[in-house]
Amino acid sequence: MKKLSILFLFAILVVACNGKNETKTTSNELTAAEKTDAANIRKIFDNALLNGKSYEWLRDLTSNVGGRLSGSPEAAMAVKWGERVMKEAGLDSVWLQPAMVPHWVRGEKEVSYFVSNGKKVDMAVCALGSSIGTPDKGVFAEVIEVFSLKEAEALGDKAKGKIIFYNRPFDNTLINTFSAYGGCVDQRGSGAATVGKFGALAVIVRSMTNNIDDYPHTGTMRYGDIPESEYIPGAAISTLAAENLSKSLKEDPKLKVYLRQTSKNLPKEKSFNVIGEIRGSESPEKIIVVGGHLDSWDLGDGAHDDGTGIVQSLEVLHILKTNNIKLKNTIRVVFFMDEEQGGGGADAYADAVKNDGTNRRLIFTALHETFLTYLKVAFFSAIFLGSPVLIIQLWKFIAPGLYKNEKRALLPYLISTPILFILGSLLVYYLVMPLAIKFFLSFETNSQMTTLPIQLETK
Repeated sequence: MKKLSILFLFAILVVACNGKNETKTTSNELTAAEKTDAANIRKIFDNALLNGKSYEWLRDLTSNVGGRLSGSPEAAMAVKWGERVMKEAGLDSVWLQPAMVPHWVRGEKEVSYFVSNGKKVDMAVCALGSSIGTPDKGVFAEVIEVFSLKEAEALGDKAKGKIIFYNRPFDNTLINTFSAYGGCVDQRGSGAATVGKFGALAVIVRSMTNNIDDYPHTGTMRYGDIPESEYIPGAAISTLAAENLSKSLKEDPKLKVYLRQTSKNLPKEKSFNVIGEIRGSESPEKIIVVGGHLDSWDLGDGAHDDGTGIVQSLEVLHILKTNNIKLKNTIRVVFFMDEEQGGGGADAYADAVKNDGTNRRLIFTALHETFLTYLKVAFFSAIFLGSPVLIIQLWKFIAPGLYKNEKRALLPYLISTPILFILGSLLVYYLVMPLAIKFFLSFETNSQMTTLPIQLETK
Protein backbone atom coordinates (compact mmCIF):
# COMPACT_ATOMS: atom_id res chain seq x y z
CA MET A 1 0.00 0.00 0.00
CA LYS A 2 2.79 2.37 0.85
CA LYS A 3 4.52 1.64 -2.45
CA LEU A 4 1.24 2.18 -4.26
CA SER A 5 0.89 5.56 -2.56
CA ILE A 6 4.32 6.59 -3.81
CA LEU A 7 3.51 5.39 -7.32
CA PHE A 8 0.22 7.27 -7.22
CA LEU A 9 1.99 10.47 -6.13
CA PHE A 10 4.50 10.06 -8.98
CA ALA A 11 1.63 9.66 -11.43
CA ILE A 12 0.14 12.92 -10.13
CA LEU A 13 3.46 14.69 -10.76
CA VAL A 14 3.68 13.36 -14.30
CA VAL A 15 0.13 14.46 -15.07
CA ALA A 16 0.76 17.88 -13.53
CA CYS A 17 3.85 18.36 -15.69
CA ASN A 18 1.80 18.15 -18.86
CA GLY A 19 1.07 21.89 -18.45
CA LYS A 20 -2.05 23.15 -20.12
CA ASN A 21 -4.26 20.61 -21.80
CA GLU A 22 -5.09 21.36 -25.38
CA THR A 23 -8.05 19.99 -27.23
CA LYS A 24 -6.85 17.65 -29.94
CA THR A 25 -8.62 17.30 -33.21
CA THR A 26 -8.69 14.11 -35.21
CA SER A 27 -9.76 15.88 -38.38
CA ASN A 28 -7.23 16.17 -41.19
CA GLU A 29 -9.28 18.78 -43.00
CA LEU A 30 -7.68 22.19 -43.43
CA THR A 31 -9.63 25.37 -42.90
CA ALA A 32 -10.05 27.78 -45.78
CA ALA A 33 -7.44 30.12 -44.28
CA GLU A 34 -4.97 27.25 -43.84
CA LYS A 35 -5.50 26.18 -47.45
CA THR A 36 -4.79 29.72 -48.63
CA ASP A 37 -1.62 29.92 -46.50
CA ALA A 38 -0.46 26.50 -47.71
CA ALA A 39 -0.96 27.51 -51.33
CA ASN A 40 0.96 30.77 -50.86
CA ILE A 41 3.83 29.03 -49.06
CA ARG A 42 4.01 26.40 -51.82
CA LYS A 43 4.02 29.19 -54.40
CA ILE A 44 6.88 30.96 -52.59
CA PHE A 45 8.92 27.76 -52.37
CA ASP A 46 8.39 26.92 -56.04
CA ASN A 47 9.22 30.43 -57.16
CA ALA A 48 12.38 30.54 -55.06
CA LEU A 49 13.58 27.22 -56.47
CA LEU A 50 12.68 27.96 -60.10
CA ASN A 51 13.23 31.70 -60.39
CA GLY A 52 15.49 32.68 -57.50
CA LYS A 53 18.21 35.21 -58.31
CA SER A 54 20.44 35.00 -55.23
CA TYR A 55 23.04 32.59 -56.64
CA GLU A 56 23.43 34.63 -59.81
CA TRP A 57 23.65 37.87 -57.82
CA LEU A 58 26.32 36.34 -55.60
CA ARG A 59 28.32 35.09 -58.61
CA ASP A 60 28.13 38.53 -60.20
CA LEU A 61 29.18 40.34 -57.01
CA THR A 62 32.10 38.07 -56.17
CA SER A 63 33.36 37.64 -59.74
CA ASN A 64 32.97 41.17 -61.09
CA VAL A 65 33.53 43.20 -57.91
CA GLY A 66 35.36 40.86 -55.52
CA GLY A 67 36.80 42.04 -52.22
CA ARG A 68 35.35 45.43 -51.31
CA LEU A 69 37.04 47.09 -48.37
CA SER A 70 35.37 50.24 -47.05
CA GLY A 71 36.62 53.35 -48.84
CA SER A 72 38.14 51.37 -51.71
CA PRO A 73 37.28 51.65 -55.43
CA GLU A 74 35.83 48.14 -55.18
CA ALA A 75 33.46 49.29 -52.44
CA ALA A 76 32.28 52.11 -54.73
CA MET A 77 31.70 49.51 -57.46
CA ALA A 78 29.71 47.40 -55.00
CA VAL A 79 27.44 50.36 -54.21
CA LYS A 80 26.63 50.78 -57.91
CA TRP A 81 26.10 47.02 -58.21
CA GLY A 82 23.69 47.02 -55.25
CA GLU A 83 21.69 49.92 -56.65
CA ARG A 84 21.44 48.18 -60.03
CA VAL A 85 20.25 44.79 -58.76
CA MET A 86 17.67 46.37 -56.47
CA LYS A 87 16.19 48.30 -59.39
CA GLU A 88 16.24 45.18 -61.56
CA ALA A 89 14.37 43.33 -58.79
CA GLY A 90 11.49 45.79 -59.27
CA LEU A 91 11.42 47.34 -55.80
CA ASP A 92 9.09 50.29 -55.31
CA SER A 93 11.94 52.63 -54.41
CA VAL A 94 15.74 52.44 -54.27
CA TRP A 95 18.11 55.06 -52.91
CA LEU A 96 21.63 55.64 -51.60
CA GLN A 97 22.24 56.81 -48.02
CA PRO A 98 25.55 58.65 -47.42
CA ALA A 99 27.91 57.33 -44.75
CA MET A 100 31.46 58.28 -43.77
CA VAL A 101 33.66 55.19 -43.57
CA PRO A 102 37.32 54.39 -42.80
CA HIS A 103 39.80 54.13 -45.64
CA TRP A 104 42.59 51.70 -44.84
CA VAL A 105 44.96 50.37 -47.48
CA ARG A 106 47.05 47.23 -47.22
CA GLY A 107 49.91 48.41 -49.40
CA GLU A 108 52.63 46.09 -50.67
CA LYS A 109 52.69 42.35 -50.01
CA GLU A 110 53.69 41.72 -46.40
CA VAL A 111 56.88 39.82 -45.58
CA SER A 112 57.69 37.86 -42.43
CA TYR A 113 60.12 35.16 -41.40
CA PHE A 114 62.05 33.99 -38.36
CA VAL A 115 65.70 33.12 -38.01
CA SER A 116 66.68 30.31 -35.67
CA ASN A 117 70.16 28.79 -35.39
CA GLY A 118 71.15 30.51 -38.60
CA LYS A 119 68.18 29.11 -40.54
CA LYS A 120 65.58 31.38 -42.14
CA VAL A 121 61.97 30.14 -42.11
CA ASP A 122 59.33 32.08 -44.06
CA MET A 123 55.91 32.69 -42.49
CA ALA A 124 52.62 33.34 -44.31
CA VAL A 125 51.48 36.73 -43.04
CA CYS A 126 49.00 39.53 -43.68
CA ALA A 127 48.48 42.91 -42.04
CA LEU A 128 45.49 43.36 -39.76
CA GLY A 129 42.84 45.89 -40.74
CA SER A 130 43.47 49.42 -39.39
CA SER A 131 47.09 48.57 -38.56
CA ILE A 132 49.87 51.02 -39.28
CA GLY A 133 52.88 49.86 -41.27
CA THR A 134 56.35 49.04 -40.10
CA PRO A 135 59.34 51.24 -40.87
CA ASP A 136 60.46 50.92 -44.50
CA LYS A 137 63.11 48.36 -43.61
CA GLY A 138 60.75 46.43 -41.37
CA VAL A 139 61.34 45.30 -37.79
CA PHE A 140 63.62 42.47 -36.67
CA ALA A 141 63.59 41.48 -33.02
CA GLU A 142 63.33 38.74 -30.44
CA VAL A 143 59.89 37.32 -29.74
CA ILE A 144 57.84 36.77 -26.60
CA GLU A 145 55.01 34.24 -26.90
CA VAL A 146 51.85 34.89 -24.87
CA PHE A 147 48.42 33.31 -24.77
CA SER A 148 46.20 36.08 -23.41
CA LEU A 149 45.91 39.84 -23.05
CA LYS A 150 46.37 39.44 -19.30
CA GLU A 151 49.66 37.65 -19.86
CA ALA A 152 50.74 40.37 -22.30
CA GLU A 153 49.78 43.12 -19.85
CA ALA A 154 51.91 41.44 -17.18
CA LEU A 155 55.02 41.70 -19.38
CA GLY A 156 55.44 45.38 -18.64
CA ASP A 157 58.89 46.63 -19.60
CA LYS A 158 59.92 43.13 -20.72
CA ALA A 159 57.97 43.84 -23.93
CA LYS A 160 60.17 46.81 -24.85
CA GLY A 161 61.99 46.27 -28.13
CA LYS A 162 60.32 42.88 -28.65
CA ILE A 163 57.74 41.45 -31.04
CA ILE A 164 54.85 39.98 -29.08
CA PHE A 165 53.42 36.74 -30.45
CA TYR A 166 49.79 35.99 -29.45
CA ASN A 167 49.23 32.27 -29.87
CA ARG A 168 45.99 31.30 -28.14
CA PRO A 169 44.29 28.68 -30.38
CA PHE A 170 40.62 27.88 -30.82
CA ASP A 171 39.09 25.62 -28.19
CA ASN A 172 38.01 22.74 -30.42
CA THR A 173 35.98 21.15 -27.62
CA LEU A 174 33.35 23.84 -28.26
CA ILE A 175 30.70 22.59 -30.68
CA ASN A 176 29.81 26.15 -31.64
CA THR A 177 32.84 27.30 -33.63
CA PHE A 178 31.87 30.94 -33.20
CA SER A 179 32.21 30.50 -29.43
CA ALA A 180 35.77 29.30 -30.01
CA TYR A 181 36.37 32.33 -32.23
CA GLY A 182 34.98 34.61 -29.54
CA GLY A 183 37.38 33.08 -27.03
CA CYS A 184 40.39 34.12 -29.11
CA VAL A 185 39.56 37.22 -31.10
CA ASP A 186 40.38 39.68 -28.30
CA GLN A 187 44.09 39.06 -28.87
CA ARG A 188 43.69 40.20 -32.47
CA GLY A 189 41.48 43.18 -31.69
CA SER A 190 43.38 44.58 -28.70
CA GLY A 191 46.77 42.89 -28.82
CA ALA A 192 48.68 45.84 -30.26
CA ALA A 193 47.03 48.41 -27.97
CA THR A 194 47.87 46.27 -24.93
CA VAL A 195 51.66 46.18 -25.46
CA GLY A 196 52.28 49.32 -27.51
CA LYS A 197 52.52 51.38 -24.31
CA PHE A 198 55.40 49.17 -23.13
CA GLY A 199 57.54 49.90 -26.19
CA ALA A 200 56.94 46.66 -28.11
CA LEU A 201 57.88 46.92 -31.78
CA ALA A 202 54.99 44.92 -33.27
CA VAL A 203 52.55 42.11 -32.62
CA ILE A 204 51.89 38.98 -34.62
CA VAL A 205 48.73 37.01 -33.97
CA ARG A 206 47.74 33.43 -34.68
CA SER A 207 45.04 33.45 -37.38
CA MET A 208 41.45 33.12 -36.19
CA THR A 209 40.66 29.63 -37.48
CA ASN A 210 40.63 26.10 -36.13
CA ASN A 211 42.25 24.71 -39.28
CA ILE A 212 45.99 24.12 -39.37
CA ASP A 213 46.95 25.52 -42.76
CA ASP A 214 49.15 28.13 -44.39
CA TYR A 215 46.51 30.78 -45.08
CA PRO A 216 46.76 33.88 -42.87
CA HIS A 217 43.41 35.44 -41.92
CA THR A 218 43.03 39.18 -41.85
CA GLY A 219 40.55 40.96 -39.57
CA THR A 220 40.14 44.23 -37.78
CA MET A 221 42.20 45.52 -34.87
CA ARG A 222 41.75 48.68 -32.83
CA TYR A 223 44.06 51.09 -31.08
CA GLY A 224 41.27 52.47 -28.92
CA ASP A 225 42.09 55.66 -27.06
CA ILE A 226 45.87 55.21 -26.80
CA PRO A 227 48.04 58.05 -28.17
CA GLU A 228 49.39 57.64 -31.71
CA SER A 229 52.91 57.48 -30.31
CA GLU A 230 51.99 54.05 -28.90
CA TYR A 231 50.62 52.66 -32.18
CA ILE A 232 52.51 49.57 -33.33
CA PRO A 233 51.96 47.31 -36.36
CA GLY A 234 49.75 44.23 -36.09
CA ALA A 235 49.80 41.23 -38.40
CA ALA A 236 48.31 37.74 -38.53
CA ILE A 237 50.34 34.65 -39.38
CA SER A 238 48.88 31.36 -40.57
CA THR A 239 48.12 28.69 -37.99
CA LEU A 240 50.82 26.48 -39.52
CA ALA A 241 53.35 29.30 -39.17
CA ALA A 242 52.18 29.84 -35.57
CA GLU A 243 52.71 26.17 -34.74
CA ASN A 244 56.20 26.22 -36.29
CA LEU A 245 57.18 29.46 -34.55
CA SER A 246 55.96 28.21 -31.16
CA LYS A 247 57.87 24.94 -31.53
CA SER A 248 61.03 26.76 -32.62
CA LEU A 249 60.78 29.19 -29.68
CA LYS A 250 60.92 26.26 -27.29
CA GLU A 251 64.12 25.09 -28.96
CA ASP A 252 65.63 28.55 -29.43
CA PRO A 253 64.11 31.22 -27.12
CA LYS A 254 66.43 33.88 -28.60
CA LEU A 255 65.25 33.47 -32.20
CA LYS A 256 64.25 36.64 -34.05
CA VAL A 257 61.29 37.50 -36.27
CA TYR A 258 61.27 39.89 -39.22
CA LEU A 259 58.11 41.75 -40.26
CA ARG A 260 57.54 44.31 -42.98
CA GLN A 261 54.21 45.81 -44.04
CA THR A 262 53.25 49.12 -45.63
CA SER A 263 49.61 49.41 -44.55
CA LYS A 264 48.25 52.79 -43.53
CA ASN A 265 45.08 54.66 -42.58
CA LEU A 266 43.88 57.42 -44.90
CA PRO A 267 41.22 60.09 -44.19
CA LYS A 268 37.65 58.84 -44.08
CA GLU A 269 35.79 58.46 -47.37
CA LYS A 270 32.20 59.17 -48.28
CA SER A 271 30.39 55.97 -49.17
CA PHE A 272 26.77 54.77 -49.15
CA ASN A 273 24.30 52.29 -47.79
CA VAL A 274 22.09 50.91 -50.56
CA ILE A 275 18.41 50.81 -49.57
CA GLY A 276 15.30 49.52 -51.32
CA GLU A 277 11.75 48.79 -50.20
CA ILE A 278 8.28 47.58 -51.06
CA ARG A 279 5.69 49.92 -49.60
CA GLY A 280 3.02 48.52 -47.30
CA SER A 281 -0.59 48.67 -48.47
CA GLU A 282 -2.16 49.58 -45.12
CA SER A 283 0.59 50.75 -42.73
CA PRO A 284 3.51 51.92 -44.89
CA GLU A 285 5.00 53.81 -41.94
CA LYS A 286 5.61 50.48 -40.18
CA ILE A 287 8.84 49.10 -41.61
CA ILE A 288 10.36 45.62 -41.44
CA VAL A 289 14.09 45.66 -42.21
CA VAL A 290 16.22 42.83 -43.59
CA GLY A 291 19.81 43.23 -44.66
CA GLY A 292 23.50 42.45 -44.47
CA HIS A 293 26.78 44.25 -45.02
CA LEU A 294 28.05 45.09 -48.49
CA ASP A 295 31.71 45.56 -47.62
CA SER A 296 34.19 42.70 -47.19
CA TRP A 297 37.86 42.11 -46.59
CA ASP A 298 40.21 42.58 -49.52
CA LEU A 299 41.99 39.22 -49.49
CA GLY A 300 38.90 37.21 -50.47
CA ASP A 301 35.85 37.79 -52.62
CA GLY A 302 33.44 38.29 -49.71
CA ALA A 303 31.06 35.47 -50.70
CA HIS A 304 30.37 34.17 -47.21
CA ASP A 305 30.96 37.37 -45.23
CA ASP A 306 28.60 38.85 -46.20
CA GLY A 307 27.70 38.37 -49.85
CA THR A 308 25.28 35.61 -48.99
CA GLY A 309 23.63 37.81 -46.38
CA ILE A 310 22.80 40.62 -48.77
CA VAL A 311 21.63 38.46 -51.69
CA GLN A 312 19.38 36.42 -49.40
CA SER A 313 17.93 39.64 -48.00
CA LEU A 314 17.18 41.00 -51.45
CA GLU A 315 15.72 37.64 -52.50
CA VAL A 316 13.07 38.07 -49.80
CA LEU A 317 11.73 41.19 -51.49
CA HIS A 318 12.24 39.77 -54.98
CA ILE A 319 10.08 36.70 -54.20
CA LEU A 320 7.35 38.83 -52.62
CA LYS A 321 7.35 41.08 -55.68
CA THR A 322 7.33 38.33 -58.30
CA ASN A 323 4.54 36.48 -56.46
CA ASN A 324 2.52 39.71 -56.24
CA ILE A 325 2.15 39.29 -52.48
CA LYS A 326 0.81 42.49 -50.95
CA LEU A 327 2.09 43.24 -47.46
CA LYS A 328 0.29 45.47 -45.00
CA ASN A 329 3.59 46.90 -43.72
CA THR A 330 6.58 48.18 -45.64
CA ILE A 331 9.49 45.76 -46.04
CA ARG A 332 12.94 47.26 -46.59
CA VAL A 333 16.30 45.77 -47.55
CA VAL A 334 19.53 47.52 -46.55
CA PHE A 335 23.02 46.77 -47.85
CA PHE A 336 25.09 48.30 -45.05
CA MET A 337 28.57 49.65 -45.77
CA ASP A 338 31.50 49.28 -43.34
CA GLU A 339 30.60 46.48 -40.99
CA GLU A 340 34.14 45.12 -40.96
CA GLN A 341 35.99 48.21 -39.79
CA GLY A 342 33.69 50.26 -37.64
CA GLY A 343 30.01 50.24 -38.54
CA GLY A 344 29.87 53.62 -40.29
CA GLY A 345 26.95 52.52 -42.45
CA ALA A 346 24.96 51.22 -39.50
CA ASP A 347 25.55 54.48 -37.63
CA ALA A 348 24.36 56.50 -40.62
CA TYR A 349 21.20 54.41 -40.94
CA ALA A 350 20.45 54.62 -37.22
CA ASP A 351 20.93 58.39 -37.21
CA ALA A 352 18.58 58.77 -40.16
CA VAL A 353 15.92 56.59 -38.55
CA LYS A 354 16.21 58.46 -35.27
CA ASN A 355 15.62 61.79 -36.95
CA ASP A 356 12.86 60.88 -39.43
CA GLY A 357 10.05 61.45 -36.91
CA THR A 358 8.65 57.93 -37.03
CA ASN A 359 8.33 55.47 -34.17
CA ARG A 360 11.07 52.85 -34.51
CA ARG A 361 12.01 50.20 -31.96
CA LEU A 362 14.38 47.30 -31.64
CA ILE A 363 12.44 44.57 -29.88
CA PHE A 364 14.27 42.20 -27.54
CA THR A 365 12.04 39.14 -27.40
CA ALA A 366 13.83 36.81 -25.00
CA LEU A 367 13.13 36.98 -21.32
CA HIS A 368 14.00 33.77 -21.99
CA GLU A 369 10.98 33.28 -24.19
CA THR A 370 8.16 31.39 -22.59
CA PHE A 371 10.66 28.54 -22.74
CA LEU A 372 8.65 25.55 -21.60
CA THR A 373 6.92 27.81 -19.10
CA TYR A 374 3.81 25.71 -18.65
CA LEU A 375 5.81 22.52 -18.25
CA LYS A 376 8.27 23.97 -15.76
CA VAL A 377 5.66 25.76 -13.67
CA ALA A 378 3.61 22.59 -13.46
CA PHE A 379 6.65 20.48 -12.62
CA PHE A 380 8.07 22.69 -9.90
CA SER A 381 4.62 23.38 -8.44
CA ALA A 382 3.99 19.66 -8.22
CA ILE A 383 7.38 19.08 -6.56
CA PHE A 384 6.82 21.95 -4.14
CA LEU A 385 3.30 20.98 -3.14
CA GLY A 386 3.85 17.23 -3.22
CA SER A 387 7.21 17.09 -1.47
CA PRO A 388 5.79 16.89 2.11
CA VAL A 389 3.62 13.93 1.11
CA LEU A 390 6.50 12.35 -0.73
CA ILE A 391 8.85 12.73 2.24
CA ILE A 392 6.28 11.35 4.68
CA GLN A 393 5.57 8.34 2.50
CA LEU A 394 9.27 7.73 2.02
CA TRP A 395 9.83 7.91 5.80
CA LYS A 396 6.97 5.49 6.50
CA PHE A 397 8.45 3.14 3.93
CA ILE A 398 11.98 3.01 5.42
CA ALA A 399 11.26 3.65 9.14
CA PRO A 400 10.28 0.06 10.02
CA GLY A 401 13.70 -1.14 8.93
CA LEU A 402 15.66 1.33 11.07
CA TYR A 403 17.04 0.94 14.61
CA LYS A 404 15.98 3.49 17.24
CA ASN A 405 19.39 5.19 17.21
CA GLU A 406 19.18 5.49 13.41
CA LYS A 407 15.76 7.07 13.68
CA ARG A 408 17.09 9.56 16.25
CA ALA A 409 20.02 10.37 13.93
CA LEU A 410 17.63 11.12 11.04
CA LEU A 411 15.19 13.15 13.10
CA PRO A 412 17.11 16.50 12.81
CA TYR A 413 17.18 16.09 9.04
CA LEU A 414 13.46 15.39 8.91
CA ILE A 415 12.77 18.54 10.88
CA SER A 416 15.27 20.78 9.06
CA THR A 417 14.45 19.63 5.50
CA PRO A 418 11.03 21.31 5.15
CA ILE A 419 12.33 24.41 6.94
CA LEU A 420 15.30 24.73 4.59
CA PHE A 421 13.07 23.96 1.62
CA ILE A 422 10.74 26.81 2.52
CA LEU A 423 13.66 29.17 3.19
CA GLY A 424 15.16 28.27 -0.19
CA SER A 425 11.88 28.97 -1.92
CA LEU A 426 11.62 32.35 -0.20
CA LEU A 427 15.21 33.15 -1.23
CA VAL A 428 14.41 32.45 -4.87
CA TYR A 429 11.13 34.35 -4.77
CA TYR A 430 12.31 37.44 -2.91
CA LEU A 431 15.98 37.70 -4.01
CA VAL A 432 17.00 35.59 -7.00
CA MET A 433 13.99 36.21 -9.26
CA PRO A 434 13.87 40.02 -8.69
CA LEU A 435 17.58 40.22 -9.51
CA ALA A 436 17.14 38.05 -12.61
CA ILE A 437 14.19 40.08 -13.87
CA LYS A 438 16.07 43.33 -13.20
CA PHE A 439 19.02 41.97 -15.19
CA PHE A 440 16.87 41.06 -18.21
CA LEU A 441 15.06 44.38 -18.08
CA SER A 442 18.41 46.20 -18.05
CA PHE A 443 18.66 45.47 -21.78
CA GLU A 444 15.87 47.94 -22.36
CA THR A 445 16.99 51.42 -23.36
CA ASN A 446 15.23 54.57 -24.42
CA SER A 447 16.09 56.67 -27.43
CA GLN A 448 18.02 59.16 -25.29
CA MET A 449 20.41 56.45 -24.14
CA THR A 450 20.98 54.92 -27.59
CA THR A 451 20.13 55.73 -31.16
CA LEU A 452 17.19 53.33 -31.15
CA PRO A 453 15.12 52.31 -28.13
CA ILE A 454 15.32 48.63 -27.25
CA GLN A 455 12.08 47.29 -25.82
CA LEU A 456 11.55 43.99 -24.03
CA GLU A 457 8.61 41.98 -25.22
CA THR A 458 7.78 38.32 -24.72
CA LYS A 459 6.97 36.22 -27.72
